[in-house]
Amino acid sequence: MTIAGSDSGGGAGIQADLKTFAFHCVHGTSAITCITAQNTLGVTRVDALPAAAVVAQIQAVVEDIGVQGVKTGMLLNREIITAVSQQVESLSIDKLVVDPVMVSRTGAQLIDDAAVTSLRSQLIPLATIVTPNRYEAQILSGKEIHSLDDMKAAAEDIFRRTGAKAVLVKGGGMLGEVRGVDVWFDGDRLEIITTTQVDTKNTHGTGCTLAAAIAANLALGKEPLTAVRQAKEYVTTALKHALNIGKGQGPVGHFFPLLTSGS
Repeated sequence: MTIAGSDSGGGAGIQADLKTFAFHCVHGTSAITCITAQNTLGVTRVDALPAAAVVAQIQAVVEDIGVQGVKTGMLLNREIITAVSQQVESLSIDKLVVDPVMVSRTGAQLIDDAAVTSLRSQLIPLATIVTPNRYEAQILSGKEIHSLDDMKAAAEDIFRRTGAKAVLVKGGGMLGEVRGVDVWFDGDRLEIITTTQVDTKNTHGTGCTLAAAIAANLALGKEPLTAVRQAKEYVTTALKHALNIGKGQGPVGHFFPLLTSGS
């Protein structure tokens, strides 16, 4: 299940998540938290759903279909974050990937301070894996991040501060040789995860896609670090087949085998 916002442009949010779930051959369900009007150039409007409506979606799916893995994305406000956290606990959801959508990879804050506090204190402690980008990791760790060593220190600090079972600090917003290099820490293992750098402007939805792929792999029974490594390989290949659509930043090519088979 994805608990996240809707992207009218189809490149991120629940649209990216459901495409990713389908690619991994798991059935995707969703609880929509907000509706965005956006395209490849940006977001022009955001409307939050009532927290009760988010809860109703989660319960409807769990009571009938069941859930073997969950990822959260844009939760938008404190009320939704609190409601989702309560559902995760009461429904005993144990494979939870939290993409802490707080700050864009360019450094723009996306939710208010009250929501950041709720995310940090209520939801992230329940996470199997939390996947902050550079700027989110700075907020969660209280540390400036400029280098690989900074990323390592932040991953360890977030692990200690939040109680999440594992932390993946993403390097997509870093510069130079560490761009795209991720750092994993689970209390025992500190791992540097690298793949080929892909030179493309069309990177919309990479964070959503990565978290969704991790959740799908967890649902398939893979151990967390393996789930992360395979998810990163998936995103890297999807970036190689990113879609050059619209006038701005296009999305990754979620169904790249279909894109290549027709050429």
